[in-house]
Amino acid sequence: MKPIFGRGPSLQLRLFLAILLSASLMLADSRLDAFANVRYLLNSAIAPLQYAANLPREMLDGVSSQVSSHQRILSENKALKRDVLVMQSEVLLLDQLKQENQRLRELLGSPFVRDERKMIAEVMAVDSDPYSHQVMIDKGRIDGVYEGQPVINEKGIVGQISYVGAHNSRVLLLIDPTHAIPIQVVRNDIRVIASGSGQSDLMQLEHVPSSTDIEVGDLLVSSGLGGRYPEGYPVAYVTEFSFDNKRPFAQIKARPTVQFDRLRYLLLVWPTERENMQEEVPTSGE
Repeated sequence: MKPIFGRGPSLQLRLFLAILLSASLMLADSRLDAFANVRYLLNSAIAPLQYAANLPREMLDGVSSQVSSHQRILSENKALKRDVLVMQSEVLLLDQLKQENQRLRELLGSPFVRDERKMIAEVMAVDSDPYSHQVMIDKGRIDGVYEGQPVINEKGIVGQISYVGAHNSRVLLLIDPTHAIPIQVVRNDIRVIASGSGQSDLMQLEHVPSSTDIEVGDLLVSSGLGGRYPEGYPVAYVTEFSFDNKRPFAQIKARPTVQFDRLRYLLLVWPTERENMQEEVPTSGE
């Protein structure tokens, strides 16, 4: 039985004919100008299709570029913020160091710091007990600190050592209610006793007759009596003088020269007599 449709040309023949046709067209295109117009028309017809085919890829490239740019900007922004934070912290540290250096210069350059042996100490802690006004410093027995040793700063007398440990000590402040110090008025050398009130900006003069020549504004300094504090260091300024005829003593208030709420660096003082005694101890033991 014969097939309904006859067999077409073989695959090899069709390939040969396609190659021959392509070669003929290429030869004609290179030799004949008429094909230039045909090529132009074909390019014009195909151009929109090429644009439509390339559009998704170009859009993806644009979005990818924007995302990469956004991520790069975010990374740079984070890096800049980190650098700014580091610089700000360094500036704060530099300002703090400048302030500490200024405090040390004021401490060592104070006109109240005389020829006694002295050592700088730093406040480590403040007593949290509201009824006890003491601070802890970073010098102790190994540094030669002793109980009762006077402590000053660039403003005047701060207090005395009340406890000595191996590497730290405790300072009893002038404003503690249990503390009292012999003082004298610079203007006329009148000697009285000043005691702490428990407040950082207030001291009281005890048992002063109403007729005593003391005025508001008088500077009070250590008198040296009792041998605890060296003579002549500032203690307080008189801020109030009042009396009642029914009472034998005047009520006198004074403001300490030291700002007790801002203590940072202190000076431990070895009075000349005490230093001489310490130097003589090894000799007497031989």
